[in-house]
Amino acid sequence: MRILSFIMIAAFVIAGHATHAQAKKTSEEILKQVSEKTKSFSSIKIGFTYNMDNASAKIHETETGILTVKGDKYRLDIAGQRVISDSKTSWTYVADANEVQINTVEDDDNALTPTKLLTSYSENYKSKLVNEINKDGRAVYVIDLKPNTEKNFTNVELQIDKELYRIVRIAIQDKSGNTFSYIVNKFEPNVPVKDTDFTFDPKEFPGVEVIDMR
Repeated sequence: MRILSFIMIAAFVIAGHATHAQAKKTSEEILKQVSEKTKSFSSIKIGFTYNMDNASAKIHETETGILTVKGDKYRLDIAGQRVISDSKTSWTYVADANEVQINTVEDDDNALTPTKLLTSYSENYKSKLVNEINKDGRAVYVIDLKPNTEKNFTNVELQIDKELYRIVRIAIQDKSGNTFSYIVNKFEPNVPVKDTDFTFDPKEFPGVEVIDMR
């Protein structure tokens, strides 16, 4: 779940790009507009539904979560876990165990981080506009992203609101036949946040076990 949370974060923050969309657009133009609009927000808070499916193994899991992002900083709450990063250090807190693991944020080519997806999709991914559909009464672009180099996932499908240029669904396929999908239920730009929202204070969790992996 922890690795997947980074993938999800990466993909979500590609989520809010808009501009005028009258003419037929290429996938690159759409993604650029999504990126530019997302960057214009001081912060973003997203309520989402996460699904993990593997048809051959007959697995279906679902959870709801909340993601808050400010620049390279983020906070993710899902399934009794809280993943926080101030862009230099990450904390993963597991409520049931009252345990937090601390790691240094490193530049991992296999990890889709918010900044990496926003700044490198044109160089590191081949994008293709594969469809335009009507979903829940709104027009939606469907774009496929395929990595140019070897990754631990094979394909990312983005569904983007054609009017708002916000991602409404992300589906990530890995090499094991798993599909991880994220559906945006609520999108709030420019929410008030503090830098302390993106750090972990052990004093707020009496008796917490700290595992420092740095």
